[in-house]
Amino acid sequence: MALLRSLAPALAFAAVYFAASLAVTNSYYQLMMTLVLVWAVMGLSWNMISGYTGLVSFGHAAFFGLGAYFTVLAHVFFGISPWIAIPLAGVVGAAAGLVVGIPTFRLRGHYFALSMLAYPLALLYVFEWLGFQEVSVPMERTSPVAYMQFQDHRVHTWLALAILVGVIAVTRMVERSRFGMALIAIKQNEAAAEAAGIDTLAWKLRAMMLSAAIAGAIGGFYAVVLLVVTPVAVFGMLASAQALTVAMFGGVGTVWGPVIGALILIPTSETLHAELGARLPGIQGVIYGLAIVAVVLLAPEGVYWKVRDKLRQRRSRGEAVRPADAQAATAAAADAAAPAAVAELPRRRVTHGRTLLDVRNLSKSFGGLKAVQNVSFSVIEGQILGIIGPNGAGKTTLFNLLNGFLKPDAGEVLLDGTDMVGRKPHDLCAAGMGRTFQVMRPFARMTVAENVIVGAYVKAKTEDEARALAAQAIARVGLEAHVDRVAGGLTTKELRLMELARALAGQPRLLLLDETLAGLGRGEVGDVIAVVRRLAAEGTTIVIIEHTMHAMVRLVDSFVVLDHGKVLLDGAPEEVTRDPLVIEAYLGSKWSNAHA
Repeated sequence: MALLRSLAPALAFAAVYFAASLAVTNSYYQLMMTLVLVWAVMGLSWNMISGYTGLVSFGHAAFFGLGAYFTVLAHVFFGISPWIAIPLAGVVGAAAGLVVGIPTFRLRGHYFALSMLAYPLALLYVFEWLGFQEVSVPMERTSPVAYMQFQDHRVHTWLALAILVGVIAVTRMVERSRFGMALIAIKQNEAAAEAAGIDTLAWKLRAMMLSAAIAGAIGGFYAVVLLVVTPVAVFGMLASAQALTVAMFGGVGTVWGPVIGALILIPTSETLHAELGARLPGIQGVIYGLAIVAVVLLAPEGVYWKVRDKLRQRRSRGEAVRPADAQAATAAAADAAAPAAVAELPRRRVTHGRTLLDVRNLSKSFGGLKAVQNVSFSVIEGQILGIIGPNGAGKTTLFNLLNGFLKPDAGEVLLDGTDMVGRKPHDLCAAGMGRTFQVMRPFARMTVAENVIVGAYVKAKTEDEARALAAQAIARVGLEAHVDRVAGGLTTKELRLMELARALAGQPRLLLLDETLAGLGRGEVGDVIAVVRRLAAEGTTIVIIEHTMHAMVRLVDSFVVLDHGKVLLDGAPEEVTRDPLVIEAYLGSKWSNAHA
């Protein structure tokens, strides 16, 4: 029912477009109406991978062209009807997406974008070399409908409209599922998504396969509509550029962006090409280039988002604004509620028990720099272990080794007796190791609840279970009053607590907290310490990196002191803070004099 409600605008658009097509009798304009829908679908295909994961593809023509050639060649050599070949072209596209994605997802940023560009260019030359410079669709006189050949070309428009509505429905289902949440999390912060238990490579491959399947199917339909296929037309730069441009112009990361872009750009470029193409070759490419420049300058996120933001601003100005003192009172009440909910509990120091984490001779070098050298320590179940040391001591590198973001040169990381070296961060999260970051990594466009739900997916089998785990984690850190707020608008303290809740939602046995108190005021430090102490009292084992020694002494059961990548000392807080080597390397004379 919710899906049907979300499709109501698409069905209304389809009804209006269908009615408009009934009034068009000119074959050229009928073709243009069909092409608008074809490129809207192609834009949605591009959007599925690039709009939702942020990995810009310059090579979607590879899947589009494979689908087009498969459909035509299947008809020419085997007599297979497009009614069958077009769905199979989607399968071909999906397979190509998997083959392309496995090596290409190793790359990031512009390296990924440029590598994607190579695939359609290579296929263009391959199909020319094979002798398929121009392949025409055979005309079927006896049963044309069986081969998608109609006297009334408006039928192609109606078929394209049905495909568009179907792809919009698929996109809506993805957006509302774990699939879509995972993709959006990857787009906003891939490292945080991986640490939260999302297998980023697997989800990106699924997105690539779905995206390529849509591109392959619509490529097959495009060939049937035009009745001819050439390498330049389906593998050329313009094909990839059109998919990218209609999505970026209309708005990435939304179903309506590619539709808006296609409605504006396709008729404009096709009309100018028909009127001026003979005198100005390449006018279509110029139009798409100008469209991208205009979007970058005037609406960087696309027309859809620009218009939506304008309408929201106008609506907010028309509504009564809540008095400032009422807002302040509400905020103060929320802030007051958080510390009360997590009041600092008395806690006995944990010094004996079962070892949960055992680190043995861990080492990592970057060229000639030995960042971590033969580090060994153990963490008892239920303990809070503090890792301290001067800047550059190797603390965050050590966390990245423990958490799977880096692979050690030597050593072992035993979690509950199992060596975790070589495992990915999402595997370690599933095994019970949660993580926060020194530099906060929220999913800025998601709400607090959505951020924490992403962290719950690693344990939850259903959406309802994920929401329940997230609600529980949010309550444990005292953020119930902020669940519907967008993460990008939170304070530093709220962001720190939200990241902590996101890690807790995966129900970890071991929490790695990387400078959780950084950027907090004195009162805020106390609030967060109270939360951490409460978590430890509830049985969570914690390893924390922190520079605020006054807070750490109050908090931890034991210290590990690093200096130049080596363990300088480990032991109880009283022992460590009085050691001359620690004072010299890290605490300094002021600490020594103040605590003499």
